[in-house]
Amino acid sequence: MCNKQVPFKRDIGCWYPFACGACIFLLCFSGLAYSYYPYIVPAKLTIFEAASAREPLMVIFMGAAVVLPMIIGYTIFAYKVFWGKTSKLNY
Repeated sequence: MCNKQVPFKRDIGCWYPFACGACIFLLCFSGLAYSYYPYIVPAKLTIFEAASAREPLMVIFMGAAVVLPMIIGYTIFAYKVFWGKTSKLNY
């Protein structure tokens, strides 16, 4: 009888292909970003020319500093509420 469930029991290295693919993607993306640095528009506009004034950037930073911890806190709260309430999927 053939076992059709994936991953198999005691399948230790089943996550290697995903991890390698994700690493290759990140390395390619970071290489592409590094090759364009400091240009946003190649040979036309640099990061420093495209940046806004300091005051609006500070407002955006303050907003992110308030909202981001709230999102992380709500995510942790949701995980704690729903942890263990699901059953194992059987097909």
